[in-house]
Amino acid sequence: MVSSEWILGINESDLKEVRAIRHAVFCQEQQIAESIEQDGLDASAIHVLVSADGTPAATGRLLVTTEDFTIGRIAVLPQFRGKKLGDFVVRLLIRTAFDMGSERQVVHSQLPVAGFYEKLGFVRIGETYEEAGITHITMERFGDIFGICDAKEGK
Repeated sequence: MVSSEWILGINESDLKEVRAIRHAVFCQEQQIAESIEQDGLDASAIHVLVSADGTPAATGRLLVTTEDFTIGRIAVLPQFRGKKLGDFVVRLLIRTAFDMGSERQVVHSQLPVAGFYEKLGFVRIGETYEEAGITHITMERFGDIFGICDAKEGK
């Protein structure tokens, strides 16, 4: 069974599982420095933690500013990949952003996974850039998540 939990970043202890997933994916697997991964924005973000059969498996966050609704820090532990949990995380964050009044959502995607976001309605904007030694591209999408489906799966 897959479940989700919303977490406000106000209390550090509430972010323990979120940070453990991000550390495993970004710091250990991708070799991103902890000082870069921990950008100081968690306290002002809305986080989602997705569990599979009671085990924390995936996470992401939504940053809301006066300019943007930015989806980021999407991370799925390796043993849970291929189960559409990343897709689920992003859909939850898009829907939450839309419910909060967002017409536009932004993601700063690592270039190798830009196709993942394109399947969810994001389009590339601007030029590529380097962040933490990885090529990124800014992407945006408009509206709600309803209407975006995976044709292969019929969902």
